[in-house]
Amino acid sequence: MDVEVNGEEREVAEGTTLARLLEQLGTARRGVAVAVDGTVVTRSEWQDVVLTDGAKVEILTAVQGG
Repeated sequence: MDVEVNGEEREVAEGTTLARLLEQLGTARRGVAVAVDGTVVTRSEWQDVVLTDGAKVEILTAVQGG
């Protein structure tokens, strides 16, 4: 099935969780915020959110600077 990650189409296996997707992408767990279909998903819920075909995932990483 296809999901959109930060505006880019990606194919993932059916039943893929948000946690698994982030793992596959090599996304760090700290300093990261994730939204699925416009709703922020807390880190404690990543394992429980099963992505659906056409889901839109936005991954934001905090950066330091001034």
